[in-house]
Amino acid sequence: MVTVGDEVSVTSARRMALHAQGFGELRRSGDARSAGGRRGVARVRAAADWAGVLQLDSVNVLCRSHYLPVFARVGDYSRDTLDQLSWGPKRELFEYFWGHKAALLPLSVWPLMRWRMRAAQQQVWADDLSPDVTAPWSVVAGMRRLTAERPGYVDQVLERVTEHGPLTASEASPDGVRRKRTDPDPDPTTGSMWNWQDAKIAIEYLFCTGQVTIAGRRHFERVYDLTERVLPADVLNAPEPTPAEARRELLRTAARGLGVTTAKELCGATGKSHFPLPAATAREAVGELIDSGELIPIRVEGVKQQAYRWHEAKDKPVDVRALLSPFDPLIWNRDRTQHLFDFFYRISIYTPAPQRIHGYYVLPFLLGDRLVARVDLKADRATSTLVVPTLTAEPGAPDFIEPLAEELRLMAGWLGLERIAIPAAGKPAAQLTDRIRVTSTPASTVTKDAKK
Repeated sequence: MVTVGDEVSVTSARRMALHAQGFGELRRSGDARSAGGRRGVARVRAAADWAGVLQLDSVNVLCRSHYLPVFARVGDYSRDTLDQLSWGPKRELFEYFWGHKAALLPLSVWPLMRWRMRAAQQQVWADDLSPDVTAPWSVVAGMRRLTAERPGYVDQVLERVTEHGPLTASEASPDGVRRKRTDPDPDPTTGSMWNWQDAKIAIEYLFCTGQVTIAGRRHFERVYDLTERVLPADVLNAPEPTPAEARRELLRTAARGLGVTTAKELCGATGKSHFPLPAATAREAVGELIDSGELIPIRVEGVKQQAYRWHEAKDKPVDVRALLSPFDPLIWNRDRTQHLFDFFYRISIYTPAPQRIHGYYVLPFLLGDRLVARVDLKADRATSTLVVPTLTAEPGAPDFIEPLAEELRLMAGWLGLERIAIPAAGKPAAQLTDRIRVTSTPASTVTKDAKK
């Protein structure tokens, strides 16, 4: 594989990464909007397409994480629009977890996942797993136990979904038997968080293999149904590419969405890349994209690893402001975030409160091509208030108070919150309070204190 190339500055690499994710492309003035000033379906669809993957997460302290990348790219829009694109009768996205963890993906990706679904169906409980099988360990360990202890149980769950779906996992249980929490975990390696009921294990296995899919969400709980009753027939009947063709197309999609990347960022571990792939087959697919001229070997200033530029990546200034979800595709690879933006970032929701430095649900604030601040945010729905418990400026950051105030006002309106409260301490917080107070309207007031 080619390991040479021209060197580009880290600033150029940042700009290419931002353009590849649609920043600066979708908030431009003069574009058509739907009634009421909100971005319409076409713009929301475009934002989801630019992002490529919308990671799902259950934390709702601000709002569900998959809504935030679209807001970051287009501004105000109706979350119901994204719901309809994701789970509506004419959906354009589907839910799966062999993208970037649990995520919403374009329907065009479905045929590219069939080889992995088939691998899971054949081997998910085997002692020696194929590298193509990347099912959650809870499914692998659970299926090993169910195969031995309850043969035929998975078929019973599938039959129940067939007859009565769509169903939640608990509703899919054919006998209603539940393991007690006091029972020892048959496989301690799954951890108590994944000590699932048997029906949950069975239906998640069926989800892994593509026999059922997510028909919708009920209070954010997955609702399952037969895949042929959920996804469009043209998607299900689309020609299935070979595994090699699928891997190459998955990497092509990821490279387009990254702009500039290393091989590890392109197809490495789950949680750090768009579509994790086995190392050997990933190297082969990367080599094919280099040979076709779609990936161009380069060196990025300050990055030791071989890097690659998508052949259509744009290196031009970016005029953008955005609050980024911890799960935004731009920053979900923390190592990449550090070398592109000089920004050390770790999510704090699993960190004990005394050990948190910048807050609980911290969103980096993007201004131009720099991450200039860390903004801890909370939606206090009882008081209709967007709360800023903590605000931290990055060392050497340019003045960001006015654009941050504008973005917070936009976010509060988008979430239907009437007030902004800034109990955060420090000079930036005081400046932000003053700025929002000066420009507030009666429907959007600011206070220094809020219900915690």
